[in-house]
Amino acid sequence: MKKRILLVRVQLSGMAHRLFEGKEHATSYWKYRVSPSAQLIEEVMSFLKKKRGVQPCDLAVDVGCGSGQGTVLLAPHFSSVVGTDISPAQLEVAQEHATAPNISYRQCQAEELPFADSSVDLVTAMSAFHWFDRPRFLQEAHRILKAKGCLALLNYTMDMELEYGDCSHTLNTVCKKFYAALLPYRNPCLGPCSVALYKQSYGSIPYTEKEWQECMWVKKSMTLSNYMGMIESFSSYQALLKKDPEEASRLSTDITHRLLAVMGVTSPETELVVGVRYFFLLACKSED
Repeated sequence: MKKRILLVRVQLSGMAHRLFEGKEHATSYWKYRVSPSAQLIEEVMSFLKKKRGVQPCDLAVDVGCGSGQGTVLLAPHFSSVVGTDISPAQLEVAQEHATAPNISYRQCQAEELPFADSSVDLVTAMSAFHWFDRPRFLQEAHRILKAKGCLALLNYTMDMELEYGDCSHTLNTVCKKFYAALLPYRNPCLGPCSVALYKQSYGSIPYTEKEWQECMWVKKSMTLSNYMGMIESFSSYQALLKKDPEEASRLSTDITHRLLAVMGVTSPETELVVGVRYFFLLACKSED
């Protein structure tokens, strides 16, 4: 399997981290990363419409949009959708896949968004909020949101579950060993658990109207090679790849062979079902 190179730069002022900036890694993001499901987008839109009533949805801003998988899903619901990211390479890939005329992209920091005060109906961050300077971003989201505008922060955990025939339990035993091998390379800024990080931020948001969902399983069909590509795009695998390319290659190859053996197949293009555990917070800015 071809390995993907990660360009990492850490922003010294504040807590924001810059990762996933190389064009090759941005392309792998679009190819391998899972997009939010229709069910998740419906949860966000249902919350927004419930809080804003029948008011039109003019503008959504998807912050840390990466290669734009989540941004494109917002397009049918708004007059205009703007994806923002710090990485020119990610935005280049996103622009290549922006087929809807109401989608545009802007390069900027998550903590310094180029939008007027009280001008945005929905601010989203899909699998990106944990990399921001979180207090500064939340202040900026509050600034640009309209009264009764909404904030949606979505993410998923690495401990995905595979389903294939009657060998799912054995497959997931192998996967757990894969995840455990990558755990020492987890970025320290994420802490031991991303769910706890988001839940802490949920508690810090002063809005009275907000919701927290800790576990929503979404099942997606994909090939084994795409599952491996997705795991290889994660920051923990990329950190291992940067530190020890040979060990990263050995680990990836070993896990692939073990999963193929359990499935009783030889082709990594064999399809299986991947269960992804999402969690998210939704919050509505007050009118005063």
